[in-house]
Amino acid sequence: MANTILVGAQWGDEGKGKIIDVLTEQADVVVRYAGGNNAGHTVWVGKQKYVLHLIPSGILRKNKLCVIGNGVVIDPLGLVNEITGLKKLGVKVGQNLVISETAHVVFPYHRELDAQREVLKGKNKIGTTKRGIGPAYGDKVARVGLRMSDLVDPARLEAKLSARIKESNSVLKALGAKPISLKQVLADYTAAGKFLKPFVTNTVVLLHDAMNRGAEMLFEGAQGTFLDIDHGTYPYVTSSNTTAGGACTGSGVPPHRMDRVVGVMKAYTTRVGEGPLPTENKEISDLLHGMGREFGATTGRARRCGWFDSVATRHATMVNGIDDLAITNLDGLDTVDTIKVCIAYRHGKKRYDYMPSDAKILAECEPIYAEFEGWKTPTEKCKSWKELPPKARAYAKAIAELTGAKLYIASVGPGREQTIFV
Repeated sequence: MANTILVGAQWGDEGKGKIIDVLTEQADVVVRYAGGNNAGHTVWVGKQKYVLHLIPSGILRKNKLCVIGNGVVIDPLGLVNEITGLKKLGVKVGQNLVISETAHVVFPYHRELDAQREVLKGKNKIGTTKRGIGPAYGDKVARVGLRMSDLVDPARLEAKLSARIKESNSVLKALGAKPISLKQVLADYTAAGKFLKPFVTNTVVLLHDAMNRGAEMLFEGAQGTFLDIDHGTYPYVTSSNTTAGGACTGSGVPPHRMDRVVGVMKAYTTRVGEGPLPTENKEISDLLHGMGREFGATTGRARRCGWFDSVATRHATMVNGIDDLAITNLDGLDTVDTIKVCIAYRHGKKRYDYMPSDAKILAECEPIYAEFEGWKTPTEKCKSWKELPPKARAYAKAIAELTGAKLYIASVGPGREQTIFV
């Protein structure tokens, strides 16, 4: 296994939760390094469904240490609910979970500012989850944010929080929103801090100690490459680095200790929220939604769907240094007669074999397609590469080649047993 970074090679929702869960069997430590509870990783164990937002997927396996790194922004109330919810389902959450003392905290004024800014943008809205992630990262960059070390110190929390709420309320008032109650927030967050204090520690030292003992680590990304604040379809992005580089800055583990990058991508393309999606297509959207697929684990919103975009995934391979690919939702195409794959873009008279960095140009691009014959056979019960229909194997190999990385996994359903190693 060595030290492996797992990233989404599209716009998020690629099925990372399932692939992380499968790969966790080989790892000793699982590290979540970016994002907040705007992420949703769905894992099925038998007939039990788990939806994880902040806690690494390794929590569902025995003898795995799960780490929420310094690059994550944490909603403490959401995290408390997630821990208690898992315990009710019989999942052990104790010494197997640790939280970085330098991870930043999401407060109610972050969520309210998030919502009000979306309203203010009107038709130009980003399409955020309104979980306060952007404003929390904004406070972090502005050097006025509160960290987990502040949350678990009641006296320090009260002093810092009163100043932040006072300033945030002045902004909310200007936006026509209701002010936030310091008394209520302080009570709720003091209680959450008390609950979470046993989990909070210096995770950088802990991770390096674990590596020095020979532990193998899996770094769990949130969202996907094209939601990255630097490399995504800006401004329709999240507020953190969702690409492989974020694993280093969000955990404190240096680049030379990383051994492999695994990219996860669907056999087609989806996106939640606003922003360009060149291959968006009503036919495949209607098909997938009609099957009950492609609804967000965090928001419940219907995802926008399109044909596979190899121009985008090639770019993701380049940015992340992807070595191996996991293709998910191959079974979603089981009934399609002719499958299209975008191999280039056309913008006016210009052909793009790479992804334009200007979101406006990308939105105006027309996809140039290659076509593949569908296999028209159910794949969900296939247990090995040889059991897959020949046309399904040919399609998976073709999109991996177009992406520019080695095909490693083909997934034909949400269950652990529906994972085929190529």
